[in-house]
Amino acid sequence: MSLAPYVRILGRGPGRSRGLSRDEAAEAMTVVLEGKAAPEATGAMLMLLRMKGETPDEIAGFVTAARATIPSLPRPALDWPSYAAGRTRGLPWFLLAARLVAQAGYPVLLHGWNSHQQGHACVRGVLGHAGIVAATPATLSETLQRDRISYLPLESFAPQLLGLLQLRDVLGLRSCINTVLRVLNPAQAAAGVQGVFHPPYRELQADAGVLLGQQSLTIIKGGGGEFERHPCKAVQAYGLRDATRWEAAFDALLPETRRLNDGADDPARLAALWNGTLDDSFAERVVTGTAALALHTLGVPEADTTAQALWADRCRSKAA
Repeated sequence: MSLAPYVRILGRGPGRSRGLSRDEAAEAMTVVLEGKAAPEATGAMLMLLRMKGETPDEIAGFVTAARATIPSLPRPALDWPSYAAGRTRGLPWFLLAARLVAQAGYPVLLHGWNSHQQGHACVRGVLGHAGIVAATPATLSETLQRDRISYLPLESFAPQLLGLLQLRDVLGLRSCINTVLRVLNPAQAAAGVQGVFHPPYRELQADAGVLLGQQSLTIIKGGGGEFERHPCKAVQAYGLRDATRWEAAFDALLPETRRLNDGADDPARLAALWNGTLDDSFAERVVTGTAALALHTLGVPEADTTAQALWADRCRSKAA
C-alpha cells in the first residue's frame, strides 16, 4: 500500500487536482500511521494540503484514522487540547481555568505537546504550579478520579502523531497535523474547547467537529493560540451546541487596554494566584473568563457568575 494515489489526487495541477474525501483522508493517514508511507510522500501530502488549504472532510478523515491508533482512555467531561507554540502568551493562566472547571465536578483532560518548548512559562513545565498532574494512559483513570483533571503528553498516547508534528522542523512550516491534534479529542469527550491563533481555523475545526459527531464545542482565537480568553477584548466564539453549528459573541470583561503577556514569567505566580497570596485582578479575570466559556460549553447556566463563585469559594476554603 502506497501514499502515491493520494498525493496524485492533491498534486495533479490546476483544473485536475482536488481535495481528499473523508474516506480517502482516513485511508491516507492510515498508510502513514502504519509506517507504510515513504517519508518523501508524507511530506509532499502535508505540504500540498497546506498549499491548498485543508477541508473539514480531510481533517475528520485524518482524525478518524488517528483515533484508531490511540489506546482506550477514560472519557472525561471536557476535552482541552494544548498545542500552541505560546510565543505571544505570557504565563498559562488557562491551566487554572481548567482546574476551576474540574473543581466544579467536571473531569477535564488536557493533552498537548509543543507548549513545553517556551522557556519558564511553558505549559508542561508549570503543571505542578497549577496543581495539575501529568499522566500516562495507564494512570489516567486513577488521576482523573482523584483530581478530576490531568495532562496527557502527546508522546504517551500517539507517538506517531508526534513524529508527524515534528516534521515542522524538517519542512520549516506547520501542517494540518496541528489542526488534527486540536480536533483529535483522544478520549472522545462529549464537550470540548479549542484555541486557534488564526481566526479562519475556528470554522474549519467546528465543521470537522460536526462530521465527527461532537456534541458541544467552543473555539476562540485565544492567547498564543491556546484556549485562553483575553478579558479586555470581546470574543467571537464558534463551535457546536447539541451537535449543530453555533456562534456567539461575548463582551469584554474589563474596560482597560493591555497585553495578555505582561512580561511576567515566574510560574510560582500560578500557585500564588490560586492560593490567594497574589492579588492580580487581570490574571484572575483571565482565569474566570476562560473557565466561564468552558462551563458554557458544558451547559452550565449563568456560566460567568458560576465561574466567579467557584473562584470565590476556592479562596474562602483556602482562607478557612
